[in-house]
Amino acid sequence: MAKVSKISENRSDASISISGQGMDRQVTRKTPPWRYAGFGSLALLLLAFAWWFVDTLMGGRSLSVNSLRVTISDVTVGTFEDFIPLRGRLMPRSTVFLDAIEGGRVDQVLVEDGAMVEAGELIAVLSNSNLQLVVLGREAEVTEQLNFLRTIELQLEQNRLSHKKNLVEIDYQIVRLERSLNRQRSLASENLISQSTIEELEDELKYYRDRREVTLESQATDARMQEQQMEQLRTAGKQLEESLALARQNLEDLNIRAPIAGKLSGFNIEVGQSIERGGRLGQIDDPEQYKLNVRIDEFYLGRVDLQQSATAEHKSRDLAVNVSKIYPQVKDGQFDVDMLFEQQPEDLRRGQTLQLKLTLGDNTDALLIPNGSFYQETGGNWIFVVSPDGSEAVKRPVRLGRRNTDFIEVLDGLEAGEKVITSPYTSYSGLDRLVLDEA
Repeated sequence: MAKVSKISENRSDASISISGQGMDRQVTRKTPPWRYAGFGSLALLLLAFAWWFVDTLMGGRSLSVNSLRVTISDVTVGTFEDFIPLRGRLMPRSTVFLDAIEGGRVDQVLVEDGAMVEAGELIAVLSNSNLQLVVLGREAEVTEQLNFLRTIELQLEQNRLSHKKNLVEIDYQIVRLERSLNRQRSLASENLISQSTIEELEDELKYYRDRREVTLESQATDARMQEQQMEQLRTAGKQLEESLALARQNLEDLNIRAPIAGKLSGFNIEVGQSIERGGRLGQIDDPEQYKLNVRIDEFYLGRVDLQQSATAEHKSRDLAVNVSKIYPQVKDGQFDVDMLFEQQPEDLRRGQTLQLKLTLGDNTDALLIPNGSFYQETGGNWIFVVSPDGSEAVKRPVRLGRRNTDFIEVLDGLEAGEKVITSPYTSYSGLDRLVLDEA
């Protein structure tokens, strides 16, 4: 009985425990208000990003610009004049530089800088004692060599005369022996002399005849050799005389003379000044004939040719000039060109500058836009085109051609009647659209 009651008691405790669980209630947590504000801000950011992304894809980067701060120009059809404006500097048409052929000390200055000189006029005198000693030594050496040549020439002439004298002597002996032999033969026919006497005369005559042949052969050989030697001696003598003349000319070169007639400039030497050999003393310019030296952008190097025409403005009138020389060397992005006047104008001064217009081609009808600073930023590859209502300007690729000071030729990308922005694009780099407003 006790065991049964214990089991009943345990079941009663379990029932009480299970029924107590039914008394519990689950509590739901509430979301804080600040989280709603965060979700809202995140949603706004997502919307803003989506708007920016769509705007970038559809319209590109844009910027609001005051329409009064940009230059809006029309695309028009007109005549394009293919020329470039230039500025030329007047220079003498011909210039001869004065260089010291021989160095020395300045003894006299006979002409002032800027004076007009005549060809051959003495303008300065230099002195060089070392050169004078060298020239004197050269004169003595040349004189000695010339005397030696004269001695050899005299010896050769004496040798020739000696051969001639020997021939005269041999011919005399031959004639004498022939006469004597004829007489002795007459006597021998009468048995008045012995045969040995005749034989001795015949042997002696043969000796002189053989000797004459040898002398003639020797004379011919000596004459041929002497002629060659004399020719060499004459050539050597002539060279020595020329060398002596050059040595004396070196002394004469110490006297500085004007090579041509003209205006002397850059002549600033002083008495007592030492001048090196080859040193620049000044220059002489043609005072009446001038040329124009012009510097042109390397962009036009392939479009400038010889004899190309241009006009220069001088005293409110146009002067015709032609390209006479093109220097192909490019320096600092430019190359030099010389131009000559078709008719030399008056009242020109060296160093004076003139405005020029160089014609590159014939005038043609074309689609034009005004030349502006935008070209430097775009290179002529794109431009901002204004919408018909003027509210915005959109970047558009174009192809531009020739240009002058006023207009640029449009090859592709624009139509007549459209409007474009031609003011500088410095602040618009990387933009695709400009929103134009009047505020």
